[in-house]
Amino acid sequence: MITKDLIAQHGLTEEEYQKIVTVLGREPNLTELGMFSVMWSEHCSYKSSRAFLKKLPTEGPQVVQGPGENAGVVDIGDGLVAVFKMESHNHPSFIEPYQGAATGVGGILRDVFTMGARPIALLNSLRFGPLENPKNRYLFGGVVSGIAGYGNCMGVPTVGGEVYFNEIYNHNPLVNAFCLGIARKDRIFLGRAAGVGNPVLYIGSKTGRDGIHGATMASDSFDEGSESKRPTVQVGDPFTEKLLLEACLELMEKDVLVGIQDMGAAGLTSSSCEMASRAGTGIELEVADVPRREQGMTPYEVLLSESQERMLLVAKPGREGEVLDVCKKWDVDAAVVGRVTGDGFFRVKDKGVVVAEVPARALADDAPRYERPAAAPPYQDHLQSLPFELIPEPMDCNVVLETLLASPTIAHKGWVFEQYDHMVQTNTMLRPGSDAAVLRIKGTDKALAVTADCNSLYCLLNPYIGAGIAVAEAARNLVCSGARPLALTDCLNFGNPERPDIMWQFILAVEGIADACKALKIPVVSGNVSFYNETRGLSIYPTPVIGMVGLIDKADRAVSQGFKAEGDAIVLLGETGEDLGGTEYLRAVHHREQGTPPMLNLDREVAVQALALTAIEQGLVRSAHDCSEGGLAVALAECCLSAPAGPLGAEVVLESKGLRRDSLLFGESQSRIILSVKPGDLDAVTLLAAGSNVPLSVLGTVGGGNLTLSVKNDRGGAHVLIDRPCRDLAIIWRGALRSALESPGESAGRHA
Repeated sequence: MITKDLIAQHGLTEEEYQKIVTVLGREPNLTELGMFSVMWSEHCSYKSSRAFLKKLPTEGPQVVQGPGENAGVVDIGDGLVAVFKMESHNHPSFIEPYQGAATGVGGILRDVFTMGARPIALLNSLRFGPLENPKNRYLFGGVVSGIAGYGNCMGVPTVGGEVYFNEIYNHNPLVNAFCLGIARKDRIFLGRAAGVGNPVLYIGSKTGRDGIHGATMASDSFDEGSESKRPTVQVGDPFTEKLLLEACLELMEKDVLVGIQDMGAAGLTSSSCEMASRAGTGIELEVADVPRREQGMTPYEVLLSESQERMLLVAKPGREGEVLDVCKKWDVDAAVVGRVTGDGFFRVKDKGVVVAEVPARALADDAPRYERPAAAPPYQDHLQSLPFELIPEPMDCNVVLETLLASPTIAHKGWVFEQYDHMVQTNTMLRPGSDAAVLRIKGTDKALAVTADCNSLYCLLNPYIGAGIAVAEAARNLVCSGARPLALTDCLNFGNPERPDIMWQFILAVEGIADACKALKIPVVSGNVSFYNETRGLSIYPTPVIGMVGLIDKADRAVSQGFKAEGDAIVLLGETGEDLGGTEYLRAVHHREQGTPPMLNLDREVAVQALALTAIEQGLVRSAHDCSEGGLAVALAECCLSAPAGPLGAEVVLESKGLRRDSLLFGESQSRIILSVKPGDLDAVTLLAAGSNVPLSVLGTVGGGNLTLSVKNDRGGAHVLIDRPCRDLAIIWRGALRSALESPGESAGRHA
């Protein structure tokens, strides 16, 4: 009997349960209740976000497949497409960091190769609490180990990403995984169960009890008992996934499949009903035929298990034998478990007895849609107010620069990416540590650039501006590598949508993304929403992470951020303003998270990016670097410290333009790019800027062993604000994260 307690345990409201009764025309049984529970969860149904996601631009001449499938697809020419997606695995990674992160990587890999693409790159976007806390060091180390363990075993390079640290993520770390693959344009596969009578096959790992109600757990806030949810975290096996990948790609090459779908969140239930709903068909399954690794599993458990490394296939008529043969060759478990029907029902039998019968569309598409109340929180005005008169200008800017370079958010992330194999497959041209990673497309002259970006503090202070900046910065990072942005995937991490202030943040962030995408002509082709990132009423900062892919037509034109040669001229595109609100300088030096984030002028952003890309494509640019966290001084330091042959100094003279010196050096004004160019090419770049109406300043010259930043004074001279040996700065920048993790008695990489 279905009781109120049972309904509540399944994460359903009384109103939602009554809708289920109306849909079925009867009371559901326990198995059907479980199926509705996972499919109508926030994680699977997007019931609080779907109405607003429609505002995002999703079309463009390059778009082959937009949102709604396992991953997005864009045309890159030469008969090839790029396939990519980003997903969250936040809750599982807090409960069990190694397996939570590992299975997040496994899931995003399957989303890409189920489309017919061979994965060529992984990225991640991570958020943790401060590393002074032993629990945060344990979580951080476990997550990095899980990402490395899965990706390295799969033979897919992890080529980049981002890591931020803030107290707000103490109880809700974020683990967002991105995957990029390459496929033939004429060989894209969709998750559709077409063709009445066609056989339905299960392939991959045997089904166990791990991950049952994982989707429901991911749609709930945390509390004191969250650790007890460890059994809902799946266990990954990258070696099995590698075999599954090769088997799937061979089946696709043999052209024996009608449709294919990863069994991710909600497992066999979601893959079945979603494939049927997309095709307007039904599916009949025999759960007794599903391969299992545990005894006595009920239909409820089989349908809701989120065991990893599994796929559901629909084969062409009479081709199931070939599917089974290929799976046997690769030592992958496989079985015919059902057939496509024409009545629109997802029907489940156990040894011939019907145990569940639900309209597929009701599960996949007819979840309740909510437009929840939204209102700015009462604390928003206080957050945005910043009394500059209470912020003293720094007496010693050298100390400020060193403090910022030692901040774990800004510090070099070598400790992280050195654990990843970023050279496997031999496609990686620009390794982790620059504005974007660059991968060659074998068989062509082209390359793809990839990045993941978001400043969540900006999004707290102004969700609209912050989300727009995330899009602009991702595009800017691609442009700095020499790539033309093609499209993006997003991973929208927010708190409890039942709170009006969280919905207000979410709605404004979506609008900010939409407007920035329209201005930059960058469509959204896939994505993920992760709500309920909240513990005991404390929500994370709004964190709409942007993963973006760009195309470099001539791979040999790819550019990195490090200065290349003594004597090169240093140029700044864009302008510096009084933009201290929300900066890492304010946070790290003055312990304030306040103010209005830097303004984003989208017309200026478009012009700056277009100019930089033109100059790079004409071969005029030796290095390019986006100005972001830490401002101009940090960006220049990173250019010096990233020089390929070792730290390379620079002598820079700035005009104050009436700005405070902390704004001038450490403010985070947007739409700024630092270029280094050969002296003989400076006039050509200056002429391009004049024709583009883009502000250009010649800052100085590359060379020497020190980074020296001076400001012109009224008498025509210059006052030195920063003068530090680059080798000393490099020790700070490269060693800060490692030092923070090497606390006595702690092993950052240890995992349960």
